[in-house]
Order: sequence, then C-alpha cells, then structure tokens
Amino acid sequence: MRDTRKLEFPRTGPALVILAGSALLSVILLFTTIDPFLDKGGFLAGGLDVHIYRDGAFRIVHHIPLYTEPTMRGLLYTYTPFSTIAFVPIYLVPWGAVTNTWLVFNLCVLIANVLVSWRLLGYRINARLALISVLLATTCVFIEPVRQTLYFGQINLVLMLLVLLDASREDGGKLRGLGVGISAGIKLTPIYFVAYFVALRQWRSAITACVTFLGSVLFAGIILPVDSREYWTATFFQSNRIAVDNHPANQSIRGFIAHVLGGPAPMWLWLLIAGSIAIASLIVTTALYQRGERLLSITIAGLTACAVSPFSWGHHWVWFVPLLVFLVHKAQDRRRWWVAAAILFTATAAWTYHWSASWVSIGVFLLPPWWPITKVMINGYVIAYLAVLIGAWIHLRRDGWSIGERTAERSIRFPLLRRRTPETPSCPTPCP
Repeated sequence: MRDTRKLEFPRTGPALVILAGSALLSVILLFTTIDPFLDKGGFLAGGLDVHIYRDGAFRIVHHIPLYTEPTMRGLLYTYTPFSTIAFVPIYLVPWGAVTNTWLVFNLCVLIANVLVSWRLLGYRINARLALISVLLATTCVFIEPVRQTLYFGQINLVLMLLVLLDASREDGGKLRGLGVGISAGIKLTPIYFVAYFVALRQWRSAITACVTFLGSVLFAGIILPVDSREYWTATFFQSNRIAVDNHPANQSIRGFIAHVLGGPAPMWLWLLIAGSIAIASLIVTTALYQRGERLLSITIAGLTACAVSPFSWGHHWVWFVPLLVFLVHKAQDRRRWWVAAAILFTATAAWTYHWSASWVSIGVFLLPPWWPITKVMINGYVIAYLAVLIGAWIHLRRDGWSIGERTAERSIRFPLLRRRTPETPSCPTPCP
C-alpha cells in the first residue's frame, strides 16, 4: 500500500500568529506604499493585460488581424493564437467589469495554488488549512510577482495552477500532462515542463503534454489559419516585440547577461549558460522528486522555466508562492526556516520608489539606478533562483545524495514524514 498518512497543520502556536501578522502587514503595505487608485501603479487602477486578452478575443470574433496592429496603449499582442480562443470567456464580460472580475478571480486562483501546494506536501485539506491558505495567500499579495499579476490582470497564476494540478496527480495518470500542454498552448514558457517529465522518465506525462500542446496549435490553425500562419512564421521569431534584452525588468538569465554587458546578450553565451543551468536544475529536481519532495521539485522547475526563458517579467515569477508554502511547512519543525521565509518575502516584495507624485517603480530590480547595490538588485530574481537551486543541492547532499546515485523510490504520493535514518530505512514503492 502507498503511504497515505496526511499531515495536520497545528491548531495553535506561533505559526498562526506569524501568518496572521504577515497577512495584516501585507495588506497594510499594499494600500499604503502606493495610492491604490494611482494611475499606472495603484493596485485598484490596473487591468491593462486582461483588457489586452479581451481585445485579442474581440479581434478573432470580429475577424480583425491579431498580430499586425497594435492593441491597448500601442502594445503588440504576443501570445499564441490559441490563447485568444481561451480568452473568449473574458470577452463575454462587459468592458467596465473586466478588471475587477479578473482581480477577484485571480485572488481565488492564488488561494487555490496555496491549497494545491499543501496537498503536494501531504497535508489534509480541511477548514483549518483553508484558513491558513487564505492567510498565506494574503501575505503573498505584496510580493512583487503576485502584486503585479493582480495589478496587470495577468494569467500567470492560472497557468501555475494548471501545472501544480498536473504535479498533484498520480504518476502515470491519464490526465497528468494535460495542464502543462494547455498552459504551453496559451503561453509558451510552460513547455519547459515537458523536459521535466522526460527527466523524471514519466513518458506518458511528457507525451500527453506534447500532444495537448500540438493539439492546441492545430486547433488554432483550423479556427484561425491566417493569424496562426502569421504567428508561427513571423511573430514567434520577433523577440523585440516584448522589450530589449537589457530592460531592467527582464528577470532571466538572458537579462542577467545583458545587464552585465550593457547590451544585447550574445545568443551563444545565453544558450551555454541557460542550458547548463537547466541541466543542473533537472538533476536536482529529479533527485528531489525521487525523495518525495514533490512540491520543492516542481517549484524549482517552475523557477527554472522563468530563468531560462529569453524574457521574464517580474510577474512571471509567481513560483515564489509555492516556495513560500514549502518554507512555512519546514518552519513547523525547525523555526529557523521562518528566517528563510522572511528573507524570501523581503527580497521579492513590491517595494516602491516614487519618482514623482504620479509615477513609481515597483520591485527591488527597479529601485533607483544610482544606488550602490543596483547591479545586484537589477538581477534580484535570478540571484534568488540560483540561491534556491544551490540550497536544494546542499539539502540533498546533507541527505546523503550524490550525482549519479540510483534510487528505487521513484513514485510515492507524499513526502516522508521524517528524515531517513538507519532506523527508518527506505523501501521501494509500494511499501509492504
């Protein structure tokens, strides 16, 4: 039989006090660091991206070219043709209600992401854990990736939920890989998880993801033949439609290189460094998965997808949310993990700098360029990612892991409830 024991979150104790305090602090910071109704910055004055999604759906419904004409505020549509089909339900929402409707929806999705993360850790989903999830999700609204996703009306939280739901399914399950394929069909970056499945030798999941993604391309090609041809033969190769490599908000390895060099990142150098880091990440995430650390494994894979992407805005890094869940989980046994959680929150929070009464920059990588540590801050998320990857490797080494090690424990539902010791030997799944 599989190990079906489930963890319970403490009814009382410092964890509840800390989470309640951090949730309150986040809400206070969210509404006091910037006027919530400030144009182009206030938390309640956003919705640009969700209106672009709606405009994309509007165009395909009314047979208007998707990629050759600018959309809201002169911006170009950059997502796949399939994404506009997925966004048709948004088009059904009245224009004036889109922003607030999507904001509420995204907040619900944020809570769902936290709940699925707990499930991956082996916790019993009950009313108490739901309350804990609301508190933790509220804490997360002030970290920059989430704050900006909510402000712009981005779809990052939805895509992450689809991937986490895949990760929560049984190995070899018929639907495992479906969420990755749909996510990649909307926004290409999640295609990285196919490599993750391959590294885990989960061939069925990898095939399901690939078939689903290719199905989305084919379906869009049938429904939108002209836009599909334009996207896959021209738009797909125009990376400058997003922004230049060395844009301060490009939180990727390619952006890191461009920031250091002060100009475009050489393709060969980016491929060399990003490829090497991706391989290292796959080795670490595979080892974590084999030891039952399913949440940490998929989280690092998600962070890696952001890191190796040619261009990653700050709001793409919503994978810091399940990482924060993991740190809170670890803090239940060893309180020093609260320090790690506090550091992560501080490093990724939506700290602001007011350039003027009506213009602010948000996130540590956009703080004043004349500050002495700007060269570090401008690459903040990549540095945080590398620290997490190295920390996971150290965690594995302390657990007796070494590169090339083989393990029979390839598929378990939940992580072990205590560290392996000679007194608690491991056994292949299923255990007797």
